[in-house]
Amino acid sequence: MRFRAGIESVDTFYKIIQAVEKLQKRCVIKFTETDLHIICANDVNEGGIQVWSQIKIPSLFNDLRIQSNANNQISMLLSPEALLSALRSAANPSTASTSNAVLHQVEAVMRLAKKNDQAVLSFEINGLSRNAGRYVRVNHDVRIEIMKPQDVQRLSEPMCPEPDVHVLLPQLTKLRAVVERLRSLSDTVAIRANRSGRLEFSVRTDSVSTDVAWTGLSNPTMAKEGGSQEPSQISQPHDPEEMFGVLISVKSFLQFLNSHVVSTTTIACICQNHCMILYVYIGEVADAGGVLTYYIPAMVDDTS
Repeated sequence: MRFRAGIESVDTFYKIIQAVEKLQKRCVIKFTETDLHIICANDVNEGGIQVWSQIKIPSLFNDLRIQSNANNQISMLLSPEALLSALRSAANPSTASTSNAVLHQVEAVMRLAKKNDQAVLSFEINGLSRNAGRYVRVNHDVRIEIMKPQDVQRLSEPMCPEPDVHVLLPQLTKLRAVVERLRSLSDTVAIRANRSGRLEFSVRTDSVSTDVAWTGLSNPTMAKEGGSQEPSQISQPHDPEEMFGVLISVKSFLQFLNSHVVSTTTIACICQNHCMILYVYIGEVADAGGVLTYYIPAMVDDTS
């Protein structure tokens, strides 16, 4: 088993890991010859949020060399926090904190290695120090566990009904400010949308009732082709004013909103009273380098 890749876009890779780092202590990273898959599918997450992402190799890496007995696929379990720490020294100060981003004009390579009988993802980062302008080499080893092919095959995305409505979300940074305020009122938020570009966030408790609404949003329809999610303009013969909603955990939605660091376009799909699916595109939709897909299950409304 062999693996080596140059990291073409350290900043984007850093942002992607930053977007999923808080979800669980260990995630699955799967490399193929064409794609990187990052999977957070541990059922112990509060609120049950899952992430299934697919990123094109050329959008992040160069000079990929991968060889395995599993059709040249390698899957590993690792700590996203440890991976983020390894990438931090090479990230741009606007991406990582200035105190930790110590290099510029960076060249970064990662490879599969074994040290003291422990499998690691080894990072070699070369660049100029920001303070003295001297050439510096930084090495990080991230402990990993290589997954067996049969264990990888058991992983499967959540089964969801056909969404009732799709809506292009406002900027996630603006949404985050709204949801942070709602968190002080309730642990759950009802999210509703229709096919006329209306989106509503509502909180109902014994002591407070709050609604926030956006109008004039786009309603792309998701066309599934070969497992991809591409927006299209296929019309649907439904009442455009009918609202469809789901009650979800505020904490889970805030975890999703960590993806604002990488999002350019985000499309929300609501499966009435079942779940919310969110597609976070890396780059513009037409030529996106990949997509992070978040699944947030519905919560039971005990007040009804």
